[in-house]
Amino acid sequence: MLVREFGPGSKSIMPTNKGITQRLVDGRPVRYYTEPAAGPKDTSGVEIRPYEESTDVHANNPFADPEVAARYTLLYEKAQYECRHVFDPRLTWTSEEEKALVRKLDWRVCLWACVMFFGLQVDRGNLIQAVSDNLLDDLNLSSNDYNTGNIIFYVSFLLAELPSQLISKKVGPDRWIPLQISLWSIVATSQAGLRGRSSFYTTRALLGILEGGFIPVIVLWLSYFYTSKELPTRLSIFWAALSVTTIVTSFMAFGILHMRGILGWAGWRWLFLIEGLITLLIGLISFFRMPASAVETKKWFRPKGWFTDREVRIVVNRILRDDPSKGDMHNRQAITPHHLWTAISDYDLWPIYFLGLIVYTPMVPVQSYITLTLKGLGFNTFITNLLTIPNSVGHILLLLSLTRLSEYLNERALTSMLQDIWTLPCVAVLRFWSGTMESAWGTYAIVTVLLCYPYCHAILVGWASRNSNNVGTRTVSAAIYNMCVQLGNIIGNNVYRDDDKPKYRRGNTVLFALNILGIVLFLATKIYYVLRNRYRDKVWSSMTEEERQDYLNNTSDFGSRRLDFRFVH
Repeated sequence: MLVREFGPGSKSIMPTNKGITQRLVDGRPVRYYTEPAAGPKDTSGVEIRPYEESTDVHANNPFADPEVAARYTLLYEKAQYECRHVFDPRLTWTSEEEKALVRKLDWRVCLWACVMFFGLQVDRGNLIQAVSDNLLDDLNLSSNDYNTGNIIFYVSFLLAELPSQLISKKVGPDRWIPLQISLWSIVATSQAGLRGRSSFYTTRALLGILEGGFIPVIVLWLSYFYTSKELPTRLSIFWAALSVTTIVTSFMAFGILHMRGILGWAGWRWLFLIEGLITLLIGLISFFRMPASAVETKKWFRPKGWFTDREVRIVVNRILRDDPSKGDMHNRQAITPHHLWTAISDYDLWPIYFLGLIVYTPMVPVQSYITLTLKGLGFNTFITNLLTIPNSVGHILLLLSLTRLSEYLNERALTSMLQDIWTLPCVAVLRFWSGTMESAWGTYAIVTVLLCYPYCHAILVGWASRNSNNVGTRTVSAAIYNMCVQLGNIIGNNVYRDDDKPKYRRGNTVLFALNILGIVLFLATKIYYVLRNRYRDKVWSSMTEEERQDYLNNTSDFGSRRLDFRFVH
């Protein structure tokens, strides 16, 4: 006899016989062994398949219960979800089909996301290379002016995050992102004509405004194609592209900066011009490379689309089975003011926002000043740019390793805390060992090790997305989280000041304190979500079966506020 259980985390249909489970396969009931050595069972005329087939992709289908499937069918229809016509609770596919499809998604979706991020980082990061070619002296700027320019950029970037995300939700990421890239690349190219402080500040502000929101919009777009377990890994690849960009542009800068003197231009002017044009090309191609969703890949310039009809159904249904909330809004549906306020006031996501504000700040001034630091230690312009490559390589390897470790352990808070544990001794050396700054290679070694840190950004972005449990909230939370990261960048760019040169003892004291605070926040966030889940377990278990069913059918709670939702940590 089969019984239904509606508690959070339970299967929709579960057997009373231990070691065996049942579900619908192509409309008929099939039972599977759930243990390798499960003994003979009473089949009752129902087909039984061996254990090896029970570990397939349908073991946790939330729509196996017809009542649950009916409820979400109505929800998707009401929301006018663009993929609702291919929603199929009974659809089955093999793990081999899914693996092949994910590989196709990686080539079609993830790879181009990385290319677009390359375009972002080229125009966002080449200022560090430009200052190694005497940009500050050529424009009569001080290091404080340089700090101010960075702050202007990050403030503009921060203020543009949420408006950009709201615009993209209305018009669609497939339209908004290519337009963003094309516009900011024009501004980036115009930096070749900088003349002084005013034009420097103006272009910094325009770049921040136009680039703001790009990252959370990309995250939202990727969530249309990947499950919550797959997303952090793809985001780690996405952010690994940042370090790949740094490596590539360091080699490019080595060559381009040698163009100083051609047409009477400084090397940094050629750098801005050439790299800005590369980004413009990426932006224009992106108009043709970004489908709105899995069901909208067929266009006049792509008549066959990316997927077969069966693949389209698999892409959509695997996403919905992983997170049914991904179909509760249309991909071009605007966020209402009420929904915006509800998402902002969702205090259960605030711990992740606080992490975004604090945990990356200790690395910001070290990264921003690396070329100035190396030149101050006696390295020339060209060697300085090449010396930034090793930390980028280490950063890629540790970023991917940390994200893979988090996925393997299904652990976020404690795994991410390894970032701050890595950087703490490096910051301590910079602060407390006076001999560091007296040795060029000693300083370089410490700075390089610090900047190789295992970056937890991909984990935290995926964490915020998973704990949002709603498309609208996910849209807003991605923007707010990134705003907190940019605010941390603003703080970080104010830590090293002219009056604290050259050893920056006051600044490194601040970085040391922030690093310790980051470790404390990771532990506190872990404890918070554990206690919140225990509280909901207690409330849920105190309800009768009828009360639970009534709640599931009639509640106005949504997103992470639902009693049947549990936070990951």
